[in-house]
Amino acid sequence: MGRIVVDVMLKPEILDPQGQAVRGALPRLGLDQFTDVRQGKRFVLSVDGPVTQTHLASAREAAETLLSNPVIEDVVNVHELTADEPEQAPITGAGA
Repeated sequence: MGRIVVDVMLKPEILDPQGQAVRGALPRLGLDQFTDVRQGKRFVLSVDGPVTQTHLASAREAAETLLSNPVIEDVVNVHELTADEPEQAPITGAGA
């Protein structure tokens, strides 16, 4: 089974209230080295068999027409999820 990752982010000119809320909370946790936070979303699409160029093209079409709102969001990445790449970013550190 192959998997395709689609990453979507708000356009830079769009206000990101969730990102701002996280940015405001970070210093209270002693994490004051971050100057900005932007929140996005990640989709992982599964296909039968290996990922083909046709699958990737279909994923790009789905990303542009269904998975994102092109008025306020950009599709920033569509790629095959490799075997050594985690489906989700691992949580590490003291809070994990």
